[in-house]
Amino acid sequence: MKKLLSKNLISLLLVITLLCTSAVVFSGCSSSKAKNGEVSIVNVSYDPTREFYEEYNKIFAKHWYKTHQQDVEVIQSHGGSGKQALEVANGLEADVVTLALEYDINSIEDAGLIKKGWVNNFKNDSAPYTSTIVFLVHKGNPKNIHDWDDLVKDGVGVITPNPKTSGGARWNYLGAWAYANEKYNGDETKVKEFIKKLYQNVLVLDSGARGATTSFIENGQGDVLIAWENEAYLSLQDYKDEYEIISPSISILAQPSVAVVDDVVDDRGTRNVATEYLKYLYSDDAQRIAGKNYYRPTNKKILKEFSDKFDLSMKLVTIKDFGGWEKVQKKHFADGGIFDEIYAK
Repeated sequence: MKKLLSKNLISLLLVITLLCTSAVVFSGCSSSKAKNGEVSIVNVSYDPTREFYEEYNKIFAKHWYKTHQQDVEVIQSHGGSGKQALEVANGLEADVVTLALEYDINSIEDAGLIKKGWVNNFKNDSAPYTSTIVFLVHKGNPKNIHDWDDLVKDGVGVITPNPKTSGGARWNYLGAWAYANEKYNGDETKVKEFIKKLYQNVLVLDSGARGATTSFIENGQGDVLIAWENEAYLSLQDYKDEYEIISPSISILAQPSVAVVDDVVDDRGTRNVATEYLKYLYSDDAQRIAGKNYYRPTNKKILKEFSDKFDLSMKLVTIKDFGGWEKVQKKHFADGGIFDEIYAK
């Protein structure tokens, strides 16, 4: 009996030891500070920002060290914007979110993780750079695609992500809607029919913008990719002899939004570095990196430096023309909304 008790006691002590060890390990994984005093933050972003933040994180690390004498590590996460927002709302720890649109960050606010009024915490509605929606077509434009009208023609294969999971896809959809709305003088029945024809030509709905680019560029699917302007230009860097960009007559001013995740930074003690991380996106150096990566700088002076890259004469509608994201989401992208209605098989 004593031997049995001893064995049980030893087993219990071993379990306790292992649990304590595990607690230390997991605590270390979630801690904002490494052993050498380095601070780490997590940036949960959307698909097409990979290259931009890879470059930006390097200059921010230098800036933070210069001003605080502390090393900083930025851990990146990328995916479809809507999906990323859902992951953060469901517990994925992010010190900052840099997503494709305001509505996705609002959903994290609704989960109680971000304080109300976040959109006013940084300049330009907390959108340090902008973009728009363009078409990427095969070199020589064999299908003669010049505007949204050409995307609803028979025999044209369209690639665009799924607006239920991708912020970029919602911008794509709204760009097409803006064109049709002007074409049909606000006749919503005709606009819906136009959008329905467009999505009947869509060959595959990827979950995010980068996945759609892969389907078009690497998998050779489709005749035209509806894409972020920056994503289209990045594709030309590697395939300049195979593709070209077409700017439609009407597009939409896409405003990717950024925010500090208050609940996380207060828990991890990273508010100062997280706030500075987003504030520094407005610096001249960061704005030029944005332009270099084909995002439109919000600094108008720096934007002019990239006027040879961007078609600044495009007519761009804004989300305010649609009544704001709350109205847009409810009307177009919520379950049972117009997108579900027109895309029903």
